[in-house]
Amino acid sequence: MRSLGTDTKDNNYSRDDIKTLKTLVPYLWPKNAMEMRVRVILALFLLALAKGINVYAPILYKLAVDEISMKTETIIVVPVAILVAYGIARTLALAFGELRDALFAKVAQRAIRQAGLKTFRHLHKLAMRFHLDRQTGGLSRSVERGTKGIDFLLNFMLFNVIPTLLEILLVCAILWGLFNFWYAFVTLITVGTYISWTVVVTEWRLKYRRQMNRMDGEANTKAIDSLLNYETVKYFNNEKHEASRFDAALKSYESSAIKSKVSLSYLNIGQGAVISIGMTILMIMAGFGVRDGNLSIGDFVLINSYLIQLFLPLNFLGFVYREIKQSLTDMNEMFKLLEQETEIDDLPNAPDLKLEHGEISFKNVEFYYNKKRNIINNISFTIKPGNTVAIVGSSGSGKSTISRLLYRFYDVTNGSISIDGQDIRGIAQNSLRNAIGIVPQDTVLFNDTVYYNISYGRPNASPSEIEEAARLSAIHEFINNAPDGYNTRVGERGLKLSGGEKQRVAIARTVLKNPKILIFDEATSALDTGTEREIQKSINNISANRTVLVIAHRLSTVIDADEILVLEQGTIVERGTHLKLIANKGRYAKMWHRQQEAAKAEETLAKNLL
Repeated sequence: MRSLGTDTKDNNYSRDDIKTLKTLVPYLWPKNAMEMRVRVILALFLLALAKGINVYAPILYKLAVDEISMKTETIIVVPVAILVAYGIARTLALAFGELRDALFAKVAQRAIRQAGLKTFRHLHKLAMRFHLDRQTGGLSRSVERGTKGIDFLLNFMLFNVIPTLLEILLVCAILWGLFNFWYAFVTLITVGTYISWTVVVTEWRLKYRRQMNRMDGEANTKAIDSLLNYETVKYFNNEKHEASRFDAALKSYESSAIKSKVSLSYLNIGQGAVISIGMTILMIMAGFGVRDGNLSIGDFVLINSYLIQLFLPLNFLGFVYREIKQSLTDMNEMFKLLEQETEIDDLPNAPDLKLEHGEISFKNVEFYYNKKRNIINNISFTIKPGNTVAIVGSSGSGKSTISRLLYRFYDVTNGSISIDGQDIRGIAQNSLRNAIGIVPQDTVLFNDTVYYNISYGRPNASPSEIEEAARLSAIHEFINNAPDGYNTRVGERGLKLSGGEKQRVAIARTVLKNPKILIFDEATSALDTGTEREIQKSINNISANRTVLVIAHRLSTVIDADEILVLEQGTIVERGTHLKLIANKGRYAKMWHRQQEAAKAEETLAKNLL
């Protein structure tokens, strides 16, 4: 799968810019949000007023210059009145522009918030398959740049590019009306050449900007990945190796950034030359007009004022166009995420799970990630309400995949999984996952407090309920002995806690959730033997009157299960109670005896060390 957070034109990741703008329109003109729509309309009205006054203001200045140059007795009164009107016009144009920005600020920020939130929610809806392939650093940069792109695009395209183009047309019409066609023609040719040069060169430059984006995302991904695996880096003394990988990405970024900067200089030189040539031609024409008596000094000044008024924002327009193109590129990346298929979808109007007893049934279940290799092969079993079924087997036999299928992180390839007779593919995912609690093998905690991580099982739980869950999980005493108690921060991915402490926090938050169905996926794998026995008692207590699926490597944790399934290469090769399987002297019995011998060897070694 391609790396997200990279760009684009070199692969199938490009989108049509118009399509991107259409995607943005609903955020700009949201449904059932009359206030936002009124703000947009008022902002556009203020924009029109500001531009109208802006275009008319140079005419007032022309009148004042003509009056002064005529040297009549009205020179003391009339020019002052006109100049005051000119000053008021400039002030009003500025004021209307600022009021426009103030009114539109809420629309822009709401659009950014809604687009970011929609993308965030969609990412959580995507299937496990997507998240196993993702690059978190590049993905976060895609969303970050996309939301910033929306802000830039809304403010500058709506209130800079479009109004500037409109002002160009108005000025050309005025020049044609007040003077003649050639003034308007030269102005249009100059502006057209400027815009054409900007568009052509900017399109050429975009490949360097895209490469910068790609290298930026890659460098960010490498940095985050390395820092998240800080301990592993230290274990293998690979700081230099990590720095070398990060520097290689930065070096590629540096090279692209230099090319982008050099090409920008070419663009700016061309833009400056076009503007200078256009202004020179028009001023020469105006100068000859004054000499021939066709134009007044005020007309000369008016033409110069209009040219300055046009070309100053045009110079800015070059930057805006470049940034708009980049914003569209960044938004493409973010909106492309919204086009990622969720894979696991609820059926239209899917009902909630009607949980009565909690009976789980796997019927002829098959599953594969790709057709070349089946992970689960024709598995059938039932967990009766209140019973415990354990699944054991070697690594890679498909044990943990069964819990992911029950959670509906994936849909089965063939067969069905049902709870209380309801196929889980036909019910709402939220209600399914509300009914199940899991203690996973790899416990990952949020970089927050112990209290927050336990409360994650039920965010609205009271402090006393959280403490009770901690007691049942044999971690309350440890938390109380910590300097900050329940406010102790666990660090990135819980790295400040030991493996056993993390596991017990995970058990506590599942206890707090209080589900009808429990899954323990190697829940005591990180614990020492003494702690394991203590936790096992807690697990047995909270498992009472619940449907329980235990996935285990240590067979000592499943001897009390109502049924044990032995899984090998995705197939159930043995099933029965612990005693029955021992008596059968099959695969399970061999595993049991090996583990017992290993446990005795560990005990002997521990005694000798003492």
